[in-house]
Amino acid sequence: MTNETYDEGRDLGRGRSENRRKALDILKLAGQLMELPPSRIPKLNLPDDIVDEIARTRKITAHIARKRQLAFLAKQMRKHGDEAFTDARAALGEDRQRQREDAAFMHRIEARRERLMEDGDVALGELFDQHPELDRQHMRSLIRQARIEKEKAKPPHAFRELYQILKDLEAKGQDDADGDVDVEAHDPEDKAQE
Repeated sequence: MTNETYDEGRDLGRGRSENRRKALDILKLAGQLMELPPSRIPKLNLPDDIVDEIARTRKITAHIARKRQLAFLAKQMRKHGDEAFTDARAALGEDRQRQREDAAFMHRIEARRERLMEDGDVALGELFDQHPELDRQHMRSLIRQARIEKEKAKPPHAFRELYQILKDLEAKGQDDADGDVDVEAHDPEDKAQE
């Protein structure tokens, strides 16, 4: 320790901990940029030298070398101000939001499928009330077959088909609620039956 006294009004700059946090934040951003598909990189308005460095880093396959190159990419990114990466941060934030929405969508479908498997008559009745166009006999058969597959540890063909039907119904319900899609115009099977 030194016995130096500092002027209270003198600006000492950022502290070491803050510098480290910012450096780790940039390293994390660099890693997220590396995970993006190459086609999305030009849309992020990144500086040209950073785009080139991302391309060079992608070519490296050895683990330690890639890690070292990623650290170099982060160092190059720190030379630019934070404003150079605002578009990239916004795009990555939107991706995280979309991932959360997709996960919630998938969990709703899985929960509905499990409910159909457990208390079939009640849940199936609710499903038919919401979607009267469903083939009742086919749905009952799928549920019965999915239960058999689960009990006998067979490949889950009916289980997956049931998930796909519920997924399509959920997506169609969201489109109807949004008013984006005219379901009758997009269902060729219904027109073929007429």
